[in-house]
Amino acid sequence: MKAFMEPAGLRVYGNRLEAGRELAKELAPYRWNAVVVGIPRGGVVTAAEVARALGADLDVIVAKKIGAPGQPELAIGAVAADGVTFLNEELIGYLGVPQAYLNAMTEVKRKEAQERERVLRGAGRRSWSGRNVILVDDGLATGATMRAAVRAVRRQHPANVVVAVPVGSTEACNALRLEADAVVCPIERADFGAVGAYYQRFDQVSDDEVRRLLEEPALSAGTAT
Repeated sequence: MKAFMEPAGLRVYGNRLEAGRELAKELAPYRWNAVVVGIPRGGVVTAAEVARALGADLDVIVAKKIGAPGQPELAIGAVAADGVTFLNEELIGYLGVPQAYLNAMTEVKRKEAQERERVLRGAGRRSWSGRNVILVDDGLATGATMRAAVRAVRRQHPANVVVAVPVGSTEACNALRLEADAVVCPIERADFGAVGAYYQRFDQVSDDEVRRLLEEPALSAGTAT
């Protein structure tokens, strides 16, 4: 289904599969010893196409958005399953978010991220030490969840952390350039809007689809440790 009406003249992808194939063309320099790590759910579909094109392993990482009080869709931060957190201190200060709220919601979202990873990929963590980790999502709006994901991956001492998204806001991409070793984003706009506006089809992705991709033999990252 087509979730949003795109502005006239806006470059769009047919779907996440096409976006992944196009994205992979710009990732050849990072294919050596690479693992492509998708952010669920839609990001895993895009990541799977990147992994196929690069002949790389596929894995997943979950980071949950922390919403503002009374405005759950407004991201003031995000937390990964292992507790690594990104907080938008400027926005938090502007909104006057209490520390008690931040502490409580960070813990709630951390547990949600842990459970989501368990459901999607089982227990244990695969080692990404010394590898080129390519973090993929289907789009980058605020960048909060991606920043938490980058920080979580850094804990595993990878060779490089590359953020790769088909579309993204200029503000979010610039922020990620300060945290990742590289940011690959073919469509980057200051007037970004919604991720779905850059796709002709932006269907919902189920947990079953994510698990199917992660269990596909050609994409398997190996045994969890």
